[in-house]
Amino acid sequence: MQRLDPDALRRAQARTLAAPRMRYSLLAQALFVGMDIFYGRRRTLSKFKVLELIARVPYQAWEQVGYVAMTHTAHDPGFARRIFDRVRESRQQQDNEQWHLLILQELIGARGIREGAIRYWLVPQLVAFVYYQIVWLLYVVRPAAAYHLNAEFEDHAEHEYMEFVRDHPELEQAPFDSILTEDYGRFASQADLFRQIGYDERVHKEESLAWLAAPRFR
Repeated sequence: MQRLDPDALRRAQARTLAAPRMRYSLLAQALFVGMDIFYGRRRTLSKFKVLELIARVPYQAWEQVGYVAMTHTAHDPGFARRIFDRVRESRQQQDNEQWHLLILQELIGARGIREGAIRYWLVPQLVAFVYYQIVWLLYVVRPAAAYHLNAEFEDHAEHEYMEFVRDHPELEQAPFDSILTEDYGRFASQADLFRQIGYDERVHKEESLAWLAAPRFR
C-alpha cells in the first residue's frame, strides 16, 4: 500500500470528509446498525478493532474461492491467470487489514483499555463467521454483489477513521511508537496513522469497484 506524507494525508482526509457516503444496501445497513447498537455509536479503538476483524473476511473468502476456481479453469489459462491476479490482490488486501488490526490491538494494550472476552472476542468471531458465509455465497453466485458489499464496508470504514481524527484533535500531538513501524510505516502522529488507515480503506473500496466493473467478474 502507498504510504502518504503528512500533507497528502491531510488532503486525503479532507477529500473523504467532503465526499458523501455510498448509498448502502440493506445488508450493509444491517451490519453497521447492528454494530452501533451492540458497541455504541461512538467511534473507539475497540470498535475499530471489531471492524478490522470483520474487514478481513471478504478477502479470505475470495482467496479460497479463487484457488478452487483455478483448479477448474486449466482449459482457459488466460482466465485462470486473471483469477490468480485477483487471489494475489486479495491476499495483499487481507494482509493490510491484518496490520490495521495488529496496530489497534497494540494501541488498546498501551492505553490499558479493558475489553470483555464475550463482547470483543466471541461476538466478533461469530459475526465474522456468518459474514464469511454470506460473502462466500455471494462471490460464488454473483461476484458483483460481493464486490459491491465490500466497497460499501470499506467506504464506511474510510469515513469512520477520517471522522475519528476530525473529532479527536489531541491525536495530532500523540506520537506513534510501535514495534510494527518497520512493517506498516512511520508516522509523525497517531492522527496521521489513522488518516493512513482511512486512506487504505479508500484504496480497498476503489479496488473492489474496479473489479466490479471488470466484465469477466460480473
